Amino acid sequence: MSRIGKKPVIIPSGVKAELKDLTLTVTGPKGILVLPLHPKVLVTVNEKEILVDVKAKDNKREKALWGLFRALIQNLVEGVTKGFEKKLEVVGVGFKVAATPGKLTLNLGFSHPIVVDVPKELTVAVDKNTISIFGADKQKVGQFAAEVRELKKPEPYKGKGIKYSDEVVLRKAGKVVKVVGGGK
Repeated sequence: MSRIGKKPVIIPSGVKAELKDLTLTVTGPKGILVLPLHPKVLVTVNEKEILVDVKAKDNKREKALWGLFRALIQNLVEGVTKGFEKKLEVVGVGFKVAATPGKLTLNLGFSHPIVVDVPKELTVAVDKNTISIFGADKQKVGQFAAEVRELKKPEPYKGKGIKYSDEVVLRKAGKVVKVVGGGK
């Protein structure tokens, strides 16, 4: 049995879950999220909880689907109630970030500023050199954060670039210069 899959997903007050055919729709204060379901996953929506099950509990692939879809449904419920946030830090002399509605402008040491379109489901806030990305859909928040980080990954010598706020950049030692004429 799947340890994660057999736990029910609790529906908090103010959240409404609706199952129609193979689509689960969750509505809450932060928005509406839709999840297409796999045909082998059985979902039951009650007043206060959502139960997830599979047809063949002894099949390894179906057990994996069981835990996966329970986690995805939990993320839907958490997203429409609290939302998700990712923070990125821009490290480097002269690196600047500015946010306007729908756009994110980054000066990352290239000859031109990079302008990134922000998806309409997400909001972006900039405080000095910290980018905060907010949204109800965990996958879209993480994907947009990864796309922004990809523009200038942190390099291992000085640590310059865009990194997640909790990421640790392992530093390498620079070149070791040989001293000429000092040895035997």
